[in-house]
Formats: sequence, C-alpha cells, structure tokens
Amino acid sequence: MLDAANTADVQAETLLEVNNIEVIYNHVILVLKGVSLSVPKGGITALLGGNGAGKTTTLKAISNLLRSERGEVTKGSIRYRGDRVQDLVPSELVKRGVIQVMEGRHCFEHLTVEENLLTGAYTRSASRGDIDADLNMVYDYFPRLKERRRSQAGYTSGGEQQMLAIGRALMTNPHLVVLDEATEGLAPLIRADIWACLARLKQEGEAILVIDKNVDALTKFADRHVVIEKGRVVWTGTTEQILATPEVKDRFLHV
Repeated sequence: MLDAANTADVQAETLLEVNNIEVIYNHVILVLKGVSLSVPKGGITALLGGNGAGKTTTLKAISNLLRSERGEVTKGSIRYRGDRVQDLVPSELVKRGVIQVMEGRHCFEHLTVEENLLTGAYTRSASRGDIDADLNMVYDYFPRLKERRRSQAGYTSGGEQQMLAIGRALMTNPHLVVLDEATEGLAPLIRADIWACLARLKQEGEAILVIDKNVDALTKFADRHVVIEKGRVVWTGTTEQILATPEVKDRFLHV
C-alpha cells in the first residue's frame, strides 16, 4: 500500500464525508473495503485509480444508486452537511442538493435539448422565473446548448449530449455535483468547455467530485486527489502533493 499523504485541514465547509464504508454486491461480493474521503464546499476533488479499483462504485454509493444493481453499503457512513444520508432514496438526495452525472451521456433522445434541461427542474418547488434564470445560467455555461435548444437531443453530438447531461444536473440546483468520466472520449474543445464550467461552479462555491482521465485538467483544476486501489483508499493529497510524489504521480497520473 502507498503511504497516505498528510494534508492540511480544509478551511472551507465540508459538504460530504464518507467514513470507512464497505460495499457488497449480491450479498457476497465485497467491492469497497473501508473507503473514506471528504469533499469541501468550493472545491474539486478527483477520484483516481485503475479500472476495477472501485471508483464508480464509490460514486454510486454516495448518490444512493447501488440498490438498482443489488449493491449496498454494509458498514460505515455517508454524511452530507452532517446528516447521515445513505438510507435516503436518490430523489430525496437530489432534493437536498446532491446530483450525479453518470457515465454514458444519458439524455431523453426524443425530447429537445431545452425539454431535457427542464426535466432537471421537475422535482423542484421553484417559480417559473427561478427556473428560467437557471436555464439561462446553463446556456451561459454552454452556449452551444442554446444554439441547439430546439433540436432533438438524439440528433446532437456526443459532446453536446454530455453538456446536456451536466446542464440537466445543474437545473436541479445542486450543491454537490458528482461526475463519472466527465470528459471521456470528447473532443479537446468540448473538454475545455466542460472543465471551464466546473471551474466556474467551484468559484461559485459548489462542491465537485469527479472521475476523469484528462490529466492536464486534473492537475490544473482539481484541488485534492483521492487514490483508490482494490477497493481501498491508498493515498489522499493536494495537487501540489501528488505532483511532488513520484510513485503516486507516475502510477496514477501517468505524467
């Protein structure tokens, strides 16, 4: 196991605390073996590790999406703003401000871009004025979506669909955004637009937990890195610390 780095106390409010969780699938398959991490308000935390390390399972545990795959958190706790939330249904967690953008650019292909975005506000008890303001905010983040707002989502590009998935998540009015493979397989310009959006969200005080293979972006935008290997956290530290730790940098950032 790699030695975990000693990190400075995070001065910002910690929105999410994952404390020593274990996850089991089908009542017998142990996938996570004591994972702990925290995500501060106004920060980007990157989850690193190889294929099969447990990164996606960690995100699904946080977003309470395990049950649909016969998985469950059997030990430890997940707290959001101090409240234990691992037993909430996903829709209740969304109402509290936690939303996940899953890998795969999911959208309602038969709906227009704008109709897709508006589905993100479905669970909110907000005025039409507030929803319109958030819609304009998404179009400000992603002008390309505004240009395609009347187009059927199924006829947009893969990059536009990923923007749409993120935009729909933002329409829920979240405080913690969880992204699985945020820019995987996208063109460089699209990746840049998405990371620019995440950077703005960070500046506005939102918390972001992300899996991504874009090393340049991770070292430029992420504040903290959590390395998972074989279902365990083996290293945690800041970007400066990971770049100064060759055995971690070379193995997990490949730079």
